[in-house]
Amino acid sequence: MKRINSPIKLKHLVLATFLMQAVSIAYAADQALLDILLQNGAITQEQYNGLIEQESLTSADILGQPVAQENVIEESVIEESALEEMVAAEVSEQIENEFPVTASRDSSGFRLETRDGNWQTNLQWRAQMRFTTPYRSDPRQISSLNAQDQSNFEARRLRMKIGGHGLKPWIQYYFEVDMQPSRDVDDSSSSSGARVIDYRIDIAKWDWGGIRLGQWKVDLNRERVDSSGRQQFVERSIANRVFTMDRQLGVQLRGHLFQDTPADMRYYAGVFNGEGRGVNNTDNDLMYMARLQWNFMGRDLSFRQTDVEYTEQPTGSLAIAGFTNTGSCTRWSSSGCGNLDGFAKPALATPGQFKTEQVVQEFAFKYKGFSAQQEFHRKVIDDQSDGSRHVLTGGYAQAGYFFHNLFPAIPAPLELAIRYAYVDEPNATNRALENDREEFTLGANWFFNGHDSKVTLDFSRLSVDDALLAIEGSDNRMRIQWDVQF
Repeated sequence: MKRINSPIKLKHLVLATFLMQAVSIAYAADQALLDILLQNGAITQEQYNGLIEQESLTSADILGQPVAQENVIEESVIEESALEEMVAAEVSEQIENEFPVTASRDSSGFRLETRDGNWQTNLQWRAQMRFTTPYRSDPRQISSLNAQDQSNFEARRLRMKIGGHGLKPWIQYYFEVDMQPSRDVDDSSSSSGARVIDYRIDIAKWDWGGIRLGQWKVDLNRERVDSSGRQQFVERSIANRVFTMDRQLGVQLRGHLFQDTPADMRYYAGVFNGEGRGVNNTDNDLMYMARLQWNFMGRDLSFRQTDVEYTEQPTGSLAIAGFTNTGSCTRWSSSGCGNLDGFAKPALATPGQFKTEQVVQEFAFKYKGFSAQQEFHRKVIDDQSDGSRHVLTGGYAQAGYFFHNLFPAIPAPLELAIRYAYVDEPNATNRALENDREEFTLGANWFFNGHDSKVTLDFSRLSVDDALLAIEGSDNRMRIQWDVQF
């Protein structure tokens, strides 16, 4: 064997060995880099195979591949967005399918309801913002017509309504709170305090018969039972103050018979304290009432005015109703027990001083944007302190129509209406004589969202015929109101 003595050749051999090891280490490192890039999606499998087959692989070769960084970032953002959408959809589906309470919004307001349907609560707010001139209320005397004119802005009604059912869908409840925001300058601050005006529970398992307990507007006549938020004019007619039973505390049997037949009818029969809203009975006498409503076209007619719903089939009702009561009240309102002009105030009347009997005949009809309703009342008051007997009569008739149905140039949300009302009642000074009052009213409604948001403008001609003074007077009144419910 020949010895290699040349130092130069030995040096070259050592250097070559070192370089081979360095290349091997660098190649292994670059291959590891390739694996990482492939796993992270920075290069494709095809690019990986092409690079791995190269005899000499460098980091420059790897980093020189056309992998656009912005594309990687964009793909990452897209993947993250898709993941967020998937998670949101999954959470929404879980809430929809698994959460025990659902939330929604319908004509009854904001609704919370359990999935089994046994518990439900509806919450709704409503308000009426009104401007009136020159009378805030209906003038009932000649002196009222000659009084100082009054132009007035008023939050006529601010109310919260809570209703629904509990335990079972047929155990229903309802509360209504009146914020009573306005008062006269000589009233106490309590006159504008909140008050609960309705609270009732209905046991309504069967259509043919159910029981209502609590305090509410008794189902005597349509005009009063129609919500103030479902009226055709800014306010009810002049007949309402004299003939309404208004809110009473008691119990009532009610039902719907022979549905969808020519004999379709509703009935109501109740017993009440007779002292009005929130007042305990002062004696052993009670108020008794009954109402029978025939839906003569086989379709039920709900308690609400105008035909903004555009009833597709003609729907009408005829009703008769009446009540009898012995007590200290001669009229009722949301404020409770009161007195008609010429009669003693309840606080000054003797127990059982007034025996009141009243009957009402009623008609209502709706069809394709046309609506009409009418009532006639007869009320007899026996004053047992002096044996006098007083007969009061009155009523109203009104109609409205969406003329867009005949003339397309007229805006579809506009309804025009007309009303006539009258009242013959005892004179405030001498009950043996009468005060005759009349109302002629023209109205216009613009419905933004049905009854839930509408503007009403009406113009009235109001007259009073005072038999004692032998004077007749009349004047005009204008009112505009925005009625809104949330």
